[in-house]
Amino acid sequence: MNASASILAGYGRTAWRGPVRPAELDGLLLCSGVALLALGLVMVGSASIAVAARELGDPWHYLTKQAVFVALGVAAAWVTVQIPLLRWQQLAMPLLVLAALLLLLVLVPGFGRTVNGSTRWLELGAIGFQVSEAAKLAVLLYLADYSVRRQQNLLANWGGFLRPLALVALCAFLLLLEPDFGAAVVMLATAMAVLFLAGVPLWRFVLLAAVALAGVAALAFSSSYRVERITAFLDPWADPFDSGFQLTQSLIAIGSGAWTGVGLGSSVQKLFYLPEAHTDFLFAIFAEETGLVGVVAVIGLYVLLVGRAFVLARRAESAGLGFAALLASGIGVWIALQAFINIGVNMGVLPTKGLTLPLMSYGGSSTLVTCVAVGLLLRIGYEVGMSTRQASRKGGAR
Repeated sequence: MNASASILAGYGRTAWRGPVRPAELDGLLLCSGVALLALGLVMVGSASIAVAARELGDPWHYLTKQAVFVALGVAAAWVTVQIPLLRWQQLAMPLLVLAALLLLLVLVPGFGRTVNGSTRWLELGAIGFQVSEAAKLAVLLYLADYSVRRQQNLLANWGGFLRPLALVALCAFLLLLEPDFGAAVVMLATAMAVLFLAGVPLWRFVLLAAVALAGVAALAFSSSYRVERITAFLDPWADPFDSGFQLTQSLIAIGSGAWTGVGLGSSVQKLFYLPEAHTDFLFAIFAEETGLVGVVAVIGLYVLLVGRAFVLARRAESAGLGFAALLASGIGVWIALQAFINIGVNMGVLPTKGLTLPLMSYGGSSTLVTCVAVGLLLRIGYEVGMSTRQASRKGGAR
């Protein structure tokens, strides 16, 4: 993206009023998002039916909860579409501060809930909310706003570049304390992508990346738990009944799917072989039941969704809406990166990370926040369309 001064100067110039109608939204983006949500519901029901029946006595427990999450997510996306981007831009800094405070609150005994050794959920009555999901979106909103308002400082000196990164690094540090290494990596990577698209010189990223990679390597090898996960990823078959168990079962599931799959609902690996089959490893069960045909289809839906995000970013850039352009790009990078990591983990090409498959995996926090992100993309498309039509009318009048 060419982040010239004239493009990024559009600081909230377009704040359209009135309700948005479905016909005014980006059809391809809307259809891809709805299709992924629908496929996710089907697969959560299929992948969780056995474990839910055994552990909870209700085979439809996880499907019912996910259906509620999806309904809330769709409602949240619709509300998001109705809110002008200017309002989101004005709320960017308060939302980041709130996200940081909530990340800190998760670590306070009595407020955070620990599952499998990680304290990632904030207790809200009977509901647990994973703050890291909201924090990733808050970081994108803040960086898009900062890059537009402080463009000169951002590009001219190190202080303007390091100031926003310090706030992002603080959030990432709080994530590492949970620990949530995967979410921290996604947050930092998307933050760097937004700043790069904003025009920050490449050589700054090279220096910073060298330091960051050294820090990540030191962190990864400072814990025997992380070292074990890395070595298991490199050769899961060396210990297929312990450290490599989850990955080997995932690979068996994917391999069993062959070309067309074993049939919807007919997965064998979900029958107590593959742990977290309805969450982190949903893709493996999907591949087993639908085969290569299904895998290509779902990857195609992600490509379409992310592709529309970048198309909208380009159109926003051309319309002079800098905040919208950077936010759309950031959301596109975030969804693409998280989907890539999740699928890569399932296929054994990346170390195991606790990241969900966007819009598909079981999880209320992820579903809700990703729906809001898609709602923001739909709002961007709406405002870009309005801006283009307005410019055309002015040109015709002249």
